[in-house]
Amino acid sequence: MTDGGMTGKRAVDVARTASVGAAAAPHSAAFTHAALLYRGGDDFEELGSLLHRAAGPDAAMHVAVPDQTMEMISEFWRRPPGSSHLVDMAQLGRNPARIISAGQSFVDQHPDRHVHCVWEPAWPARSDAELQEVARHEALCNLAFTGTPMTIFCLYDTKRLSDEVIATAELTHPVLISAGERRSNPSYLGAGQFPPGCDEPLPPPGDDAISVNFDGELGPVREFAADRATTAGLQGGRLNDFVLAVSEIAANTLGHTKSGGIIRSWCTSKEMLCQVEDHGYISDPLAGRYRKPADSQGGHGLWLVNRVCDLVERRSDAAGTVTRVHMRRRAAR
Repeated sequence: MTDGGMTGKRAVDVARTASVGAAAAPHSAAFTHAALLYRGGDDFEELGSLLHRAAGPDAAMHVAVPDQTMEMISEFWRRPPGSSHLVDMAQLGRNPARIISAGQSFVDQHPDRHVHCVWEPAWPARSDAELQEVARHEALCNLAFTGTPMTIFCLYDTKRLSDEVIATAELTHPVLISAGERRSNPSYLGAGQFPPGCDEPLPPPGDDAISVNFDGELGPVREFAADRATTAGLQGGRLNDFVLAVSEIAANTLGHTKSGGIIRSWCTSKEMLCQVEDHGYISDPLAGRYRKPADSQGGHGLWLVNRVCDLVERRSDAAGTVTRVHMRRRAAR
C-alpha cells in the first residue's frame, strides 16, 4: 500500500502529466485510469487546482463526487466554461454499477473530444458490500473504456478510508498519483481482473429468508416480491421498483435457462434484500452496466435493475448465477 497524498503545487503538475496529450490532442484515443490518493481536507486546495488545470478551461469534464467533497473544493475551483457535468456521487454511485453507464453517456455526448472524469466512488459510510462493488466497478472500467478517449481520476481519501480499501484500489488502477508522484502501478492486476474477495460467493441469506421456486410464470414472482416489500415497509415508487427489479431478473432466468430458479427474500434493519438463483451463466461481466441500443436483442432488463436498485450484486460461473438486489427501507435523501 502507498501512504501519503498530494503535496503542494507539484501534485497539480503531476495530474497534468497524467493527461498529457489529451488536452493537447482532443481526438486522442488514449485511455488513462488513475487512482489519485489524497489526505482529506489537507489537500482540498490541490484537488481544486486539479479540476481547474488538469484538462484546461474548455475540457469536457464529468465530476461525480459526494456533495461534501464538492463543497470543500468549490472554494478553489470554478466550473469551467467548457462542457462539464457535476453530479453527487452518493446518488449516481449509490449502486456502483451505474457509474460506467454515466461515463459512457457523457462520452457519447462529446464525440471527437477527449473526456475527463473526476470520480470519488468510495467513502467511509459505504457498507462492505458496497465497497466490494466499488472494487468490481473499478476493475471493469478498464474493460469498458479501453480505447476510449478518456482520462479518469478516481479520488481516494487516505485519511478517512481504511488501509484495506486503499490497497484494493491500487489493484485496479494502472496509474497511481500519490505524494506528489505519478507512476505506473506494478500492483495493477490487469483489465477486468477482480481484487481478492470481490468475486467470491456472496454471504449467505439472512436467517429469516423466505424462499420460493419459480418456473414458467412471472405472476407468482411479482406477487411474492410485492408481498415481501410491503411487509418491509416499502411504498409507492420504491415498492414498484423493487417488484420490477425482481421480475426482470426472474424473466432473464426464464429466458436463458430451462429449469427456472429460486427466489430468497429477507430484511435487515436498513434494507430489503432479494436474491435470485439459477443455473444459467452470464458470460459478459459488463452485462447491465451500460445501456444497449433500443433495437438490440436482450440486455435491457439487467440495465434497468441497476437503475432502480440501491445496490446490485451478481456472481456468475459455470455452476450458475446469483443476483442479489438491495433496496433501502428508507429512501436516500
